[in-house]
Amino acid sequence: MKKMWVTVAVMVTLVSGSILAQKPAAAKTAGFGSAGKVDPVYESAAAVVPQNRIDELVFAHWKQAGVQPARLCSDAVFVRRAYLDVIGTLPTQAETQRFLADTAPQKRSRLIDELLERDEFADYWAMRWSDTLRIKAEFPINLWPNAAQSYHHWIREALHEDMPYDQFAQAMLTASGSDFREAPANFYRAMQDKSPKTIARTVALTFMGTRAENWPPEKLDQMAVFFAHVGYKPTREWKEEIVFFDPTGEQGGVKRTAAELAAVSLPLNAVLPDGKKVRLAEDQDPRKVFADWLTTPENPWFSRAITNRVWFWLMGRGLTADPDETGPGAKVENAALLDYLQQELVRSHFNLKQIYRLILTSEAYQLSSIPVGDGAKSRANFASYAPRRLDAEVLIDALCQVTGTSEDYSSAIPEPYTFMPEGTRAISLPDGSITSSFLELFGKPARDTGLQSERNNSFNDAQRLHMLNSSHVQKKIQQGPALQDLARGAKNNDDLVNLLYLTVLSRSPSNDERATAKQKLQGGGRREAVMDMTWAMFNSTEFLYRH
Repeated sequence: MKKMWVTVAVMVTLVSGSILAQKPAAAKTAGFGSAGKVDPVYESAAAVVPQNRIDELVFAHWKQAGVQPARLCSDAVFVRRAYLDVIGTLPTQAETQRFLADTAPQKRSRLIDELLERDEFADYWAMRWSDTLRIKAEFPINLWPNAAQSYHHWIREALHEDMPYDQFAQAMLTASGSDFREAPANFYRAMQDKSPKTIARTVALTFMGTRAENWPPEKLDQMAVFFAHVGYKPTREWKEEIVFFDPTGEQGGVKRTAAELAAVSLPLNAVLPDGKKVRLAEDQDPRKVFADWLTTPENPWFSRAITNRVWFWLMGRGLTADPDETGPGAKVENAALLDYLQQELVRSHFNLKQIYRLILTSEAYQLSSIPVGDGAKSRANFASYAPRRLDAEVLIDALCQVTGTSEDYSSAIPEPYTFMPEGTRAISLPDGSITSSFLELFGKPARDTGLQSERNNSFNDAQRLHMLNSSHVQKKIQQGPALQDLARGAKNNDDLVNLLYLTVLSRSPSNDERATAKQKLQGGGRREAVMDMTWAMFNSTEFLYRH
């Protein structure tokens, strides 16, 4: 560890997928193994056979596009991938060993069922939804800490209790009450201004999969009518605000002229986004009328938007070019597949876990990241798994898990400062304003817009330097109690190498990797060798990417 750069450059040969070991051909293989003969580290020799309707539709699309699917991923790749994609958490060494030792033919689908019921599922997907719903205490959202944490808690509990998606949306769209006590009411506060048009655009983006700012102005105006009677008023409690149905339209988030008030005065005739006309009564909250229309099983906007977004979250690429755009006119990569997914969501009574389960147990999800033929064309047609860098929160949690260390998270908002308890995981942070320098460097989204593109998982030079040569990562490796316990607990050098690979990369080492590692251990102190090997693995593509 004294000669960081030299040590890492030498030790990258321990890991076949190292970012420093890649050659130009890696554009085809994404840095994991090589195309051609079966690579048992990353691939399975089993035949790719359709397992469900998703596979039938994807296989048909491959035939039409003229692409060959990759092989199935190996069990070691699958267990790591499933843990990261479903619960945003690395499997432990014991969990990996247990899965790899299991010979049951249905062990992959059984693992998916187990992960969907883990507490970390709610933590990780609450993080995803907090990005989409803009849960952030500070500017420009300005929820403030109490409301942000209340909102996050409600979302996490909804996911933990498996609330049907139509009820989840309805709860937010029709909410009234204190932002502290009626958490879903924060939906109407978590946006950059409170004008009816802004609310309409936010609703369209979040629940309809369309950018209403691109609509004809009159259509946006018509939708805004349904949110023209959202009122806001403060209380004596610091930063508390009440969201309520205001029949007069006078206590909304914007000042209106007499003519504008007359235009939204109840009762009135209103037009829904599909052109249907409805009569809004004087004592009827227009939000409820809109929410009932939106969440009806016959409304494709609602179910298409969320199923495409779930596909994007799990597969790394949506069925449309923009995961936030599935409205009329959006180009769909596999229209039959998107139709099927939305129909399944409706048939399951809007049970999102059913959609997760269908995708995660499909052969399409379980393909290797090593494409056959042109890599870009393969990934574009979901004929191979798309490697992508770990989310900032998932990456720092993984570093902490392997080393047995923790991070400090805080928010500099002056009213008040927020400090998270020691041991808090990054995927559990309740407020987008609570952060760290690592999270900022590695692309944690600002949560200003709710767009999926706010999260930046590209890998840049500053991030590479941080992983290779920062005191932050160095201290974790040098002082991490988990690594020290692993080194002390190993029976011999062979056992130590195996445990280290299972802990960091969720697989056993190859014969070449084992020989190189044992040579390193025999050439110096065990503790120093473990630190060097861990550092090399942390800087490998295999660790930094989900694959």
